[in-house]
Amino acid sequence: MSRERRLGRGLEALLGRAWDAPETSATTDAVVAGVSDPGHMDDRLSRDDNGQVWLNCDAIERNPYQPRQTFDEAEIADLADSIRTHGILQSLVVRRAGDKFELIAGERRLRAAQAADWRQVPVQIRDVDDRQLAELAIVENVQRKDLNAIEKGESFQRYIDQYQCTQEELASRIQIDRSTVANLIRLLELPTDVKQMVQEGAISQGHARALLPLGDEQEQIEFARRIKNEGLSVRATEQGVQDRIHSLDGDQLRIVDVEGNSRPIPRPRNEQIAALEQELRTSLGMKVDLSQTAKGRGKLTIHFKSHEEFARLRQIMTAANAPQQHVG
Repeated sequence: MSRERRLGRGLEALLGRAWDAPETSATTDAVVAGVSDPGHMDDRLSRDDNGQVWLNCDAIERNPYQPRQTFDEAEIADLADSIRTHGILQSLVVRRAGDKFELIAGERRLRAAQAADWRQVPVQIRDVDDRQLAELAIVENVQRKDLNAIEKGESFQRYIDQYQCTQEELASRIQIDRSTVANLIRLLELPTDVKQMVQEGAISQGHARALLPLGDEQEQIEFARRIKNEGLSVRATEQGVQDRIHSLDGDQLRIVDVEGNSRPIPRPRNEQIAALEQELRTSLGMKVDLSQTAKGRGKLTIHFKSHEEFARLRQIMTAANAPQQHVG
Protein backbone atom coordinates (compact mmCIF):
# COMPACT_ATOMS: atom_id res chain seq x y z
CA MET A 1 0.00 0.00 0.00
CA SER A 2 1.46 3.39 -0.95
CA ARG A 3 2.47 5.99 1.61
CA GLU A 4 -0.10 8.44 0.19
CA ARG A 5 -2.87 5.90 0.81
CA ARG A 6 -1.80 5.42 4.40
CA LEU A 7 -0.99 8.95 5.47
CA GLY A 8 -3.01 12.14 5.63
CA ARG A 9 -1.45 15.25 4.15
CA GLY A 10 0.68 16.89 6.85
CA LEU A 11 0.76 13.96 9.26
CA GLU A 12 4.03 12.58 7.97
CA ALA A 13 5.61 16.02 8.17
CA LEU A 14 4.72 16.27 11.85
CA LEU A 15 5.86 12.74 12.71
CA GLY A 16 8.99 12.93 10.61
CA ARG A 17 8.50 9.75 8.55
CA ALA A 18 5.77 7.32 7.60
CA TRP A 19 4.37 5.56 10.64
CA ASP A 20 5.08 2.12 9.28
CA ALA A 21 8.59 2.80 7.91
CA PRO A 22 11.13 0.26 9.21
CA GLU A 23 13.40 3.05 10.50
CA THR A 24 10.69 4.24 12.91
CA SER A 25 9.81 0.92 14.54
CA ALA A 26 12.13 1.33 17.57
CA THR A 27 9.46 2.81 19.85
CA THR A 28 6.97 0.07 19.03
CA ASP A 29 9.57 -2.65 19.51
CA ALA A 30 10.61 -1.24 22.89
CA VAL A 31 7.05 -1.11 24.19
CA VAL A 32 6.15 -4.56 22.92
CA ALA A 33 9.29 -6.00 24.46
CA GLY A 34 8.52 -4.35 27.78
CA VAL A 35 11.62 -2.15 27.75
CA SER A 36 9.67 0.68 29.39
CA ASP A 37 9.08 -1.67 32.35
CA PRO A 38 12.01 -4.14 32.49
CA GLY A 39 11.06 -7.64 33.46
CA HIS A 40 7.42 -7.21 32.47
CA MET A 41 5.93 -8.14 29.11
CA ASP A 42 2.76 -6.14 28.41
CA ASP A 43 0.16 -8.84 27.75
CA ARG A 44 -2.19 -6.30 26.14
CA LEU A 45 0.14 -6.20 23.13
CA SER A 46 0.90 -8.92 20.61
CA ARG A 47 2.60 -9.26 17.24
CA ASP A 48 1.29 -11.38 14.38
CA ASP A 49 3.29 -13.43 11.86
CA ASN A 50 3.63 -10.39 9.58
CA GLY A 51 5.19 -8.29 12.31
CA GLN A 52 2.07 -6.18 12.85
CA VAL A 53 1.54 -5.07 16.47
CA TRP A 54 -1.94 -5.47 17.98
CA LEU A 55 -3.28 -3.76 21.10
CA ASN A 56 -6.33 -4.45 23.27
CA CYS A 57 -9.13 -1.98 22.52
CA ASP A 58 -9.89 -1.46 26.22
CA ALA A 59 -6.31 -0.30 26.81
CA ILE A 60 -6.74 2.67 24.46
CA GLU A 61 -7.93 6.01 25.82
CA ARG A 62 -9.44 8.78 23.72
CA ASN A 63 -7.14 11.53 22.53
CA PRO A 64 -7.64 14.41 25.04
CA TYR A 65 -7.05 16.88 22.18
CA GLN A 66 -9.58 15.30 19.83
CA PRO A 67 -11.37 18.17 18.02
CA ARG A 68 -14.27 16.00 16.85
CA GLN A 69 -17.11 16.08 19.37
CA THR A 70 -19.76 14.20 17.40
CA PHE A 71 -19.57 10.97 15.42
CA ASP A 72 -22.17 9.78 12.92
CA GLU A 73 -23.44 6.48 14.33
CA ALA A 74 -24.68 5.29 10.94
CA GLU A 75 -21.24 5.99 9.47
CA ILE A 76 -19.56 4.08 12.31
CA ALA A 77 -21.95 1.15 11.74
CA ASP A 78 -21.08 1.07 8.02
CA LEU A 79 -17.37 1.14 8.85
CA ALA A 80 -17.89 -1.70 11.33
CA ASP A 81 -19.50 -3.80 8.58
CA SER A 82 -16.53 -3.07 6.34
CA ILE A 83 -14.11 -4.07 9.09
CA ARG A 84 -15.91 -7.38 9.60
CA THR A 85 -15.52 -8.10 5.88
CA HIS A 86 -12.15 -6.60 5.00
CA GLY A 87 -10.41 -5.96 8.30
CA ILE A 88 -8.62 -2.72 9.24
CA LEU A 89 -6.44 -1.66 6.32
CA GLN A 90 -4.66 1.18 8.16
CA SER A 91 -3.19 0.85 11.64
CA LEU A 92 -4.27 3.14 14.44
CA VAL A 93 -1.55 5.35 15.93
CA VAL A 94 -1.12 5.52 19.72
CA ARG A 95 1.35 6.68 22.34
CA ARG A 96 2.17 5.32 25.78
CA ALA A 97 0.54 7.29 28.62
CA GLY A 98 1.36 5.71 31.98
CA ASP A 99 -0.39 2.36 32.20
CA LYS A 100 -2.66 3.22 29.28
CA PHE A 101 -2.26 4.09 25.63
CA GLU A 102 -3.62 7.34 24.19
CA LEU A 103 -4.99 7.50 20.67
CA ILE A 104 -3.18 9.79 18.25
CA ALA A 105 -5.10 8.95 15.08
CA GLY A 106 -7.92 6.58 14.19
CA GLU A 107 -10.85 7.15 16.57
CA ARG A 108 -13.44 6.28 13.93
CA ARG A 109 -11.62 3.00 13.25
CA LEU A 110 -11.42 2.25 16.98
CA ARG A 111 -15.14 2.90 17.51
CA ALA A 112 -16.02 0.78 14.48
CA ALA A 113 -13.74 -2.06 15.62
CA GLN A 114 -15.42 -2.05 19.03
CA ALA A 115 -18.83 -2.06 17.33
CA ALA A 116 -17.64 -5.08 15.33
CA ASP A 117 -16.69 -6.80 18.63
CA TRP A 118 -12.97 -6.80 17.93
CA ARG A 119 -10.85 -7.29 21.05
CA GLN A 120 -7.64 -5.95 19.52
CA VAL A 121 -6.74 -3.47 16.77
CA PRO A 122 -3.52 -3.05 14.72
CA VAL A 123 -1.41 -0.14 15.99
CA GLN A 124 1.76 1.83 15.48
CA ILE A 125 3.19 3.19 18.75
CA ARG A 126 4.83 6.58 18.58
CA ASP A 127 6.77 8.67 21.08
CA VAL A 128 5.24 12.17 20.91
CA ASP A 129 4.76 14.96 23.46
CA ASP A 130 1.51 16.70 24.33
CA ARG A 131 1.99 19.50 21.82
CA GLN A 132 2.66 17.10 18.96
CA LEU A 133 -0.38 15.09 20.05
CA ALA A 134 -2.58 18.19 19.86
CA GLU A 135 -1.21 19.08 16.42
CA LEU A 136 -1.64 15.57 15.06
CA ALA A 137 -5.23 15.44 16.31
CA ILE A 138 -6.01 18.66 14.44
CA VAL A 139 -4.27 17.57 11.23
CA GLU A 140 -5.84 14.12 11.15
CA ASN A 141 -9.33 15.56 11.44
CA VAL A 142 -9.03 18.78 9.47
CA GLN A 143 -7.07 17.36 6.55
CA ARG A 144 -8.40 13.80 6.35
CA LYS A 145 -11.99 13.80 7.55
CA ASP A 146 -13.68 17.18 7.72
CA LEU A 147 -15.00 18.45 11.02
CA ASN A 148 -17.73 21.03 11.02
CA ALA A 149 -16.41 24.59 10.95
CA ILE A 150 -17.18 25.30 14.62
CA GLU A 151 -15.30 22.22 15.85
CA LYS A 152 -12.32 23.27 13.73
CA GLY A 153 -12.38 26.79 15.12
CA GLU A 154 -12.65 25.51 18.70
CA SER A 155 -9.72 23.14 18.23
CA PHE A 156 -7.57 25.97 16.81
CA GLN A 157 -8.48 28.36 19.63
CA ARG A 158 -7.91 25.72 22.31
CA TYR A 159 -4.43 25.02 20.92
CA ILE A 160 -3.54 28.74 20.72
CA ASP A 161 -4.71 29.34 24.29
CA GLN A 162 -2.87 26.32 25.68
CA TYR A 163 0.45 26.97 23.96
CA GLN A 164 0.27 30.78 23.88
CA CYS A 165 1.12 30.97 20.20
CA THR A 166 -0.14 33.07 17.32
CA GLN A 167 -2.47 32.00 14.55
CA GLU A 168 0.47 32.22 12.16
CA GLU A 169 2.55 29.83 14.29
CA LEU A 170 -0.25 27.28 14.44
CA ALA A 171 -0.82 27.53 10.69
CA SER A 172 2.88 26.95 10.08
CA ARG A 173 3.07 23.95 12.39
CA ILE A 174 0.11 22.13 10.86
CA GLN A 175 0.84 23.34 7.31
CA ILE A 176 -2.33 25.24 6.40
CA ASP A 177 -2.97 28.86 5.42
CA ARG A 178 -3.11 31.40 8.25
CA SER A 179 -6.29 32.83 6.73
CA THR A 180 -7.95 29.43 7.20
CA VAL A 181 -7.12 29.49 10.91
CA ALA A 182 -8.27 33.12 11.27
CA ASN A 183 -11.56 32.61 9.41
CA LEU A 184 -12.53 29.55 11.45
CA ILE A 185 -11.66 31.13 14.81
CA ARG A 186 -13.69 34.19 13.81
CA LEU A 187 -16.83 32.04 13.62
CA LEU A 188 -16.62 31.49 17.38
CA GLU A 189 -17.75 35.11 17.83
CA LEU A 190 -21.21 34.19 16.51
CA PRO A 191 -24.13 33.58 18.91
CA THR A 192 -24.63 30.06 20.23
CA ASP A 193 -27.83 29.58 18.18
CA VAL A 194 -26.00 30.42 14.94
CA LYS A 195 -23.04 28.18 15.77
CA GLN A 196 -25.49 25.36 16.48
CA MET A 197 -27.00 25.79 13.00
CA VAL A 198 -23.52 25.49 11.48
CA GLN A 199 -22.83 22.33 13.49
CA GLU A 200 -26.13 20.82 12.38
CA GLY A 201 -25.48 21.70 8.74
CA ALA A 202 -28.49 24.03 8.54
CA ILE A 203 -26.24 26.84 7.29
CA SER A 204 -22.76 26.65 5.78
CA GLN A 205 -19.47 28.11 6.89
CA GLY A 206 -19.80 30.69 4.09
CA HIS A 207 -23.22 31.74 5.36
CA ALA A 208 -21.87 32.08 8.88
CA ARG A 209 -18.96 34.26 7.77
CA ALA A 210 -21.36 36.52 5.87
CA LEU A 211 -23.29 37.16 9.10
CA LEU A 212 -20.30 38.43 11.08
CA PRO A 213 -20.48 42.08 9.88
CA LEU A 214 -23.99 42.45 11.33
CA GLY A 215 -22.47 42.67 14.81
CA ASP A 216 -25.75 42.50 16.75
CA GLU A 217 -26.39 38.96 18.00
CA GLN A 218 -30.16 39.04 17.60
CA GLU A 219 -29.79 40.31 14.02
CA GLN A 220 -27.39 37.44 13.29
CA ILE A 221 -29.77 34.85 14.77
CA GLU A 222 -32.76 36.16 12.83
CA PHE A 223 -30.82 36.28 9.57
CA ALA A 224 -29.50 32.75 10.13
CA ARG A 225 -33.08 31.55 10.52
CA ARG A 226 -33.94 33.25 7.22
CA ILE A 227 -31.07 31.43 5.52
CA LYS A 228 -32.32 28.12 6.89
CA ASN A 229 -36.00 28.69 6.10
CA GLU A 230 -35.62 30.37 2.71
CA GLY A 231 -32.59 28.45 1.45
CA LEU A 232 -30.62 31.63 0.71
CA SER A 233 -27.33 31.28 -1.13
CA VAL A 234 -24.13 32.69 0.33
CA ARG A 235 -24.16 35.49 -2.27
CA ALA A 236 -27.77 36.36 -1.44
CA THR A 237 -26.86 36.36 2.24
CA GLU A 238 -23.95 38.76 1.67
CA GLN A 239 -26.22 41.12 -0.29
CA GLY A 240 -28.96 40.86 2.33
CA VAL A 241 -26.52 41.63 5.14
CA GLN A 242 -25.19 44.62 3.22
CA ASP A 243 -28.72 45.95 2.65
CA ARG A 244 -29.58 45.40 6.30
CA ILE A 245 -26.51 47.30 7.49
CA HIS A 246 -27.39 50.23 5.24
CA SER A 247 -30.97 50.12 6.52
CA LEU A 248 -29.85 50.18 10.16
CA ASP A 249 -27.50 53.07 9.41
CA GLY A 250 -30.25 55.06 7.71
CA ASP A 251 -28.29 54.90 4.47
CA GLN A 252 -31.48 54.66 2.45
CA LEU A 253 -33.81 56.89 0.54
CA ARG A 254 -37.58 56.61 0.87
CA ILE A 255 -40.08 56.63 -1.96
CA VAL A 256 -43.72 57.62 -1.50
CA ASP A 257 -46.43 55.93 -3.58
CA VAL A 258 -49.69 57.47 -4.82
CA GLU A 259 -51.47 56.43 -1.63
CA GLY A 260 -48.97 58.27 0.53
CA ASN A 261 -47.20 55.18 1.84
CA SER A 262 -43.42 55.31 1.99
CA ARG A 263 -40.91 52.51 1.66
CA PRO A 264 -37.11 52.47 1.83
CA ILE A 265 -34.95 51.95 -1.23
CA PRO A 266 -31.17 51.53 -1.23
CA ARG A 267 -29.20 54.72 -1.88
CA PRO A 268 -27.40 54.53 -5.26
CA ARG A 269 -23.72 53.78 -4.73
CA ASN A 270 -20.62 53.39 -6.86
CA GLU A 271 -20.45 49.68 -7.71
CA GLN A 272 -16.68 49.50 -7.22
CA ILE A 273 -16.87 51.14 -3.79
CA ALA A 274 -19.72 48.82 -2.78
CA ALA A 275 -17.71 45.78 -3.93
CA LEU A 276 -14.62 46.91 -1.99
CA GLU A 277 -16.74 47.55 1.08
CA GLN A 278 -18.23 44.05 0.89
CA GLU A 279 -14.77 42.54 0.36
CA LEU A 280 -13.50 44.24 3.53
CA ARG A 281 -16.56 43.15 5.50
CA THR A 282 -16.09 39.54 4.44
CA SER A 283 -12.36 39.60 5.11
CA LEU A 284 -12.55 41.27 8.54
CA GLY A 285 -15.86 39.81 9.65
CA MET A 286 -16.87 43.27 10.88
CA LYS A 287 -19.16 46.05 9.79
CA VAL A 288 -17.23 48.34 7.40
CA ASP A 289 -18.29 51.63 5.78
CA LEU A 290 -16.34 52.99 2.82
CA SER A 291 -17.04 56.28 1.04
CA GLN A 292 -15.17 58.27 -1.59
CA THR A 293 -15.60 61.67 -3.18
CA ALA A 294 -15.32 62.43 -6.88
CA LYS A 295 -11.82 63.80 -6.24
CA GLY A 296 -10.67 60.50 -4.77
CA ARG A 297 -10.69 61.43 -1.09
CA GLY A 298 -12.59 59.09 1.17
CA LYS A 299 -13.25 57.58 4.58
CA LEU A 300 -13.01 54.03 5.88
CA THR A 301 -14.87 53.21 9.10
CA ILE A 302 -14.53 49.84 10.82
CA HIS A 303 -17.01 49.07 13.60
CA PHE A 304 -16.23 46.70 16.48
CA LYS A 305 -18.62 45.51 19.17
CA SER A 306 -16.32 44.32 21.96
CA HIS A 307 -12.82 44.57 23.42
CA GLU A 308 -12.07 41.12 21.99
CA GLU A 309 -13.10 42.15 18.48
CA PHE A 310 -10.98 45.31 18.72
CA ALA A 311 -8.00 43.21 19.88
CA ARG A 312 -8.45 40.95 16.85
CA LEU A 313 -8.65 43.97 14.52
CA ARG A 314 -5.52 45.44 16.07
CA GLN A 315 -3.67 42.15 15.58
CA ILE A 316 -4.68 42.05 11.92
CA MET A 317 -3.62 45.65 11.31
CA THR A 318 -0.26 45.39 13.09
CA ALA A 319 0.71 41.88 11.96
CA ALA A 320 2.79 43.15 9.04
CA ASN A 321 5.04 45.13 11.38
CA ALA A 322 5.37 42.41 14.02
CA PRO A 323 8.83 40.82 14.43
CA GLN A 324 9.18 37.50 12.65
CA GLN A 325 9.12 34.45 14.93
CA HIS A 326 10.78 31.18 14.11
CA VAL A 327 8.64 28.10 14.66
CA GLY A 328 10.47 25.14 16.14
